[in-house]
Amino acid sequence: MEHKERQSISKVPLTEQLNKTNSSLLKSYQAKVIGKENLFSLVEYELATLLFGNLAGGAGYLLRKKFYSRLFKAVGSGVIFGKGIVLRHPGKITLGNRVAIDDYVLLDAGGAGEEGITLEDDIIVSRNCVIQGKTGAVVIGRKTDIGCNAIISSGAGIFIGNSVLIAGNCYIGGGRYISDRLDIPMMEQGVYSKGPVAIGDDVWLGAGAIVLDGVQIGKGCIVGAGAVVTKNLPDYAIAVGVPAKITKMRGDL
Repeated sequence: MEHKERQSISKVPLTEQLNKTNSSLLKSYQAKVIGKENLFSLVEYELATLLFGNLAGGAGYLLRKKFYSRLFKAVGSGVIFGKGIVLRHPGKITLGNRVAIDDYVLLDAGGAGEEGITLEDDIIVSRNCVIQGKTGAVVIGRKTDIGCNAIISSGAGIFIGNSVLIAGNCYIGGGRYISDRLDIPMMEQGVYSKGPVAIGDDVWLGAGAIVLDGVQIGKGCIVGAGAVVTKNLPDYAIAVGVPAKITKMRGDL
């Protein structure tokens, strides 16, 4: 039987981040958006997003390719930036070669630590996705395909292998509110995680699947649409349901 201890998560509410009494509004904004109090970096970010962020057509594609790349920690060749992309702490985000980021994606490395967010070669991030290092790093392996509206939110680290299929509306990671006390609201009791999420190579997550914190999914697994994975899955398992249960092993007759 699996038993995973709580890992406390240090999380500062957004309202506190933006309304620090010992800091100006501009500095609070800089800390939230670019992660450093550097006026040149702020101006570069503001101009790139203001002028080119929602520019349609080929002109927008070419100008974002030229000016957005300067905002990141590292960007490989052949990267595509859609319109309306929201960036937080882009200096902690690494993009490999031929990464395609569709319209209205959020990439937020604000809480991802020194490791930040890494998207390796040939990754597709579809429209309206959220990839967020809330309080932990995110590393996604090459040739992974992330469907529309998927949310990848790291509480204690998310590590996704190569050639992973993540269908639309999937949710991976997150944390949990402490709910032991009854005298104060849960949102004021703190947050914890059961550990990082690790997804092996060649995994297929069906539409709307949920993978909770602390779960490890082995190589070659298939998770059915709408399933909620709360426990580890061995290599090549097929799991469906809420909570997800193994119904078959790939390769079995």
